Amino acid sequence: MRVVTLAGPPSSGKSAVTIKAIASLKQKGVTVGVVKFDSLSTQDQLLYEKQGVAVTTGLSGNLCPDHFFVSNVEESLAWGVENGFDLLVIESAGLCNRCAPHIQGVLAICVIDNLSGVNTPKKIGPMLKMADIVVITKGDIVSQAEREVFAHRVRQVNTNATILNVNGLTGQGGDELGRLLQGAPETTSVAGKLLRFSLPAALCSYCLGQRRIGTDFQMGNVKKMAFS
Repeated sequence: MRVVTLAGPPSSGKSAVTIKAIASLKQKGVTVGVVKFDSLSTQDQLLYEKQGVAVTTGLSGNLCPDHFFVSNVEESLAWGVENGFDLLVIESAGLCNRCAPHIQGVLAICVIDNLSGVNTPKKIGPMLKMADIVVITKGDIVSQAEREVFAHRVRQVNTNATILNVNGLTGQGGDELGRLLQGAPETTSVAGKLLRFSLPAALCSYCLGQRRIGTDFQMGNVKKMAFS
């Protein structure tokens, strides 16, 4: 089974472009399953089901979505194998832009939209910098000059990725994305594989439920600013 990790900021169009790519693959007889990771809630499962795509959803709740992802990715792969999919797309939530859900040896995609601002690529961490493919969405809403500047900013952050423009509404670019997904390497197991970058540091008193503010109540992994 071929496996792909897909991440990006909220509302960048991750599910929309994935659905367009899957529609292209289904015409070629490729069976696809989707595991959707999110934080508090998601309606994307209904979108996938409406298109006849097998999907399962995991909500991290009060946990960091990346930590929730890496704790469940092996089981996600087992679900895909059990259902006999040709391709499994694992979609992660990039809520803080510091997310690092990409795995060595597994095709990695980052979705980012033109409306987020030309400086946004520099604000996004490993999920953009470590991606093999960067999908840029909502290009129909901005000018050609803005699209070119934004793509250049993406290239400055990630010099090696394939950059692809996909329209989540019309599906333009979806066939090309589907073709790239078909080129993902086969993955038999993720046990023992390495994440491409370390996850955001955690485990402070607030991670464990502390609500009171003040230095006396702060323990564990705490980082302070230096004010001059």
